[in-house]
Parts: sequence; structure tokens; C-alpha cells
Amino acid sequence: MEKVRIIGLDIAKQVFQVHGIDEARAIVCRRRLRRADVVTFFKALPPCLIGIEACATGHYWARVLMTLGHEARLMPAFYVKPYVKRQ
Repeated sequence: MEKVRIIGLDIAKQVFQVHGIDEARAIVCRRRLRRADVVTFFKALPPCLIGIEACATGHYWARVLMTLGHEARLMPAFYVKPYVKRQ
């Protein structure tokens, strides 16, 4: 997992989706994480860029991830909507 450079994090109530790519834009990580496992997962990664949808808990998770040394960027919902496959 040391190859991960950019991560897209989809946050929800209990299960989060993680999608990581490397510098060549190849997929290197796709995982489902329970809320309790998020901090442990990101502690094990080297600092990387993490994109999160700006929502009620998005700001909280951005602060948590930045304390771990990652760069978190919040995106407005209308930028994220084109990537949604369902609903």
C-alpha cells in the first residue's frame, strides 16, 4: 500500500469506501472500511492526498486525517455527483 498517492474516500454512517490510485493513475486499493477501522487504516499509509465530499461529517474526517499527516481536500457535492453509480 506504500504506492498509494491519491485516495477518494466516500463516507457514510457505518461503512466507508476507499479507492486509491498511484502516480500512474492505476488502481492500487479498493476497500470497505468500518467507521472504527478508518484511523487505523490511514495511520498505516504514507502521507497522501485524500478527496472527501464536503458534508456534515466530511469536515470532521478531514481534520482527523490531516492530524495523521495526510492532505485532505473537501469537494462540493455537485462535483462528486457525476461519479455516483447508483441513486
